[in-house]
Amino acid sequence: MSVQVVSAAATPKVPEVELKDLSPSEAEPQLGLSTAAVGAMVPPAGGGDPEAPAPAPAAERPPAPGPGSGPTAALSPAAGKVPQASAMKRSDPHHQHQRHRDGGEALVSPDGTVTEAPRTVKKIQFADQKQEFNKRPTKIGRRSLSRSISQSSTDSYSSAASYTDSSDDETSPRDKQQKNSKGSSDFCVKNIKQAEFGRREIEIAEQEMPALMALRKRAQGEKPLAGAKIVGCTHITAQTAVLMETLGALGAQCRWAACNIYSTLNEVAAALAESGFPVFAWKGESEDDFWWCIDRCVNVEGWQPNMILDDGGDLTHWIYKKYPNMFKKIKGIVEESVTGVHRLYQLSKAGKLCVPAMNVNDSVTKQKFDNLYCCRESILDGLKRTTDMMFGGKQVVVCGYGEVGKGCCAALKAMGSIVYVTEIDPICALQACMDGFRLVKLNEVIRQVDIVITCTGNKNVVTREHLDRMKNSCIVCNMGHSNTEIDVASLRTPELTWERVRSQVDHVIWPDGKRIVLLAEGRLLNLSCSTVPTFVLSITATTQALALIELYNAPEGRYKQDVYLLPKKMDEYVASLHLPTFDAHLTELTDEQAKYLGLNKNGPFKPNYYRY
Repeated sequence: MSVQVVSAAATPKVPEVELKDLSPSEAEPQLGLSTAAVGAMVPPAGGGDPEAPAPAPAAERPPAPGPGSGPTAALSPAAGKVPQASAMKRSDPHHQHQRHRDGGEALVSPDGTVTEAPRTVKKIQFADQKQEFNKRPTKIGRRSLSRSISQSSTDSYSSAASYTDSSDDETSPRDKQQKNSKGSSDFCVKNIKQAEFGRREIEIAEQEMPALMALRKRAQGEKPLAGAKIVGCTHITAQTAVLMETLGALGAQCRWAACNIYSTLNEVAAALAESGFPVFAWKGESEDDFWWCIDRCVNVEGWQPNMILDDGGDLTHWIYKKYPNMFKKIKGIVEESVTGVHRLYQLSKAGKLCVPAMNVNDSVTKQKFDNLYCCRESILDGLKRTTDMMFGGKQVVVCGYGEVGKGCCAALKAMGSIVYVTEIDPICALQACMDGFRLVKLNEVIRQVDIVITCTGNKNVVTREHLDRMKNSCIVCNMGHSNTEIDVASLRTPELTWERVRSQVDHVIWPDGKRIVLLAEGRLLNLSCSTVPTFVLSITATTQALALIELYNAPEGRYKQDVYLLPKKMDEYVASLHLPTFDAHLTELTDEQAKYLGLNKNGPFKPNYYRY
């Protein structure tokens, strides 16, 4: 590009020009925005950043850009009015200077040079702005306008945000009288008006849960769960809703509560309640609310549950302790978490388990798909939504190298993090070493790591001593089911200050100013702070449904008062239902091959003792 320099002498004299103000209709484009919206973008005169430097004198400013110098030149909201050349003559420089001080549009020097004058920032008034905003719905399921961007980006709503009616956000659902369109009030959710949004979430989830939908279609005519009265306590998400509606289509009656006080999707709970399911759950329950909801599911006049579907063992524990006679009439228990299975084995060992139970957590499909692949994706989602952090180069310690730990480590390593592992089991420890992770004790790295993740199913894995030694701004979170892994109770002391940053994110501040970032108050990170892959949950939900069908229809004597693993044949059936999604084609054994291996051509293909 060439530059031509023109001397001042050669510059032709600019003729004097007149400036006139355009009328509002000519100067202001009608964009259909409101004063409120524009006011949020454009600060009023003198109302900007109090620490911002004052405007420089006109003599110190660079010349104003000419017409067409940028896309915002013609629509700059900084100038209340747009000057137009070639209209009005002004020759008094004092008059011009006075206009400059008062926030006029331009200065015209005696030699005819036009320069930009200091401009007073004004709000632009657009037509029909108030009416435009008032046309928006205010009562039905819109997102609260008062919520901050950071909060709405982290709420759990299958994708992260819940639709709420801001007028009643602070009212406890227990204090509301709500009815669905059928006139039933046998439920307790945040807001039944959110049902329409929840229904859309459920419909989306159905597209990613092919096995459960296939099971619903195949078994709907047979009604294998006719007469079953199932009481459930799981995460109430769109995926759980697909499971519940499948159980209902197979003939079961269901009553449901949430197993986690932060993981409930309010709109999904509302959609289930609108469909006639007695659901007692909302996001942000207190501990008292949590047990109240479970009791409302169980303690119903004229309704005796005969099956339990549990996640964590709280429902089983509640019925066992509070309603022992009801517990004895239960026909079967299906448990999907390591914590709940551990509690069942404790009852069995003590001779107090009086009903057969199915351990879904240790089924191959649950371990290898839900625990591993689900956590491999959701750990990054949960951390990113809550902290907006970059993983490359960060030092992370993952406590536990089971299937959940393996998924977390693989994801973080792929993102460039430096990953350490703690483990008590030498076999899992050797796996971690051969996968390229350094095996350490937590005390050895606690001062240097940027993130601490627990996924052991144990208690007090991270103690107050560890928390005291962490570096400033260390992120602490839990990927296990129970909130016992991090000693959060030890942080609720007078000398420590809790500061809410955004939903599910707290700063815990020490007297010297050091702070840690605690996510979900030590509860399950992925379902509290983000979402999980629907397809993987389809595998788990199908496994749970088959386990319920098996226990409910099993002949007398097949299952005793003990804890059982899901039969291998069912694991293989669940896997086979998901293969068509990938257009996958299984190879079939020939008769000769089946005979050589001593197998049935249709499976099972591995013995129960086989370790995948």
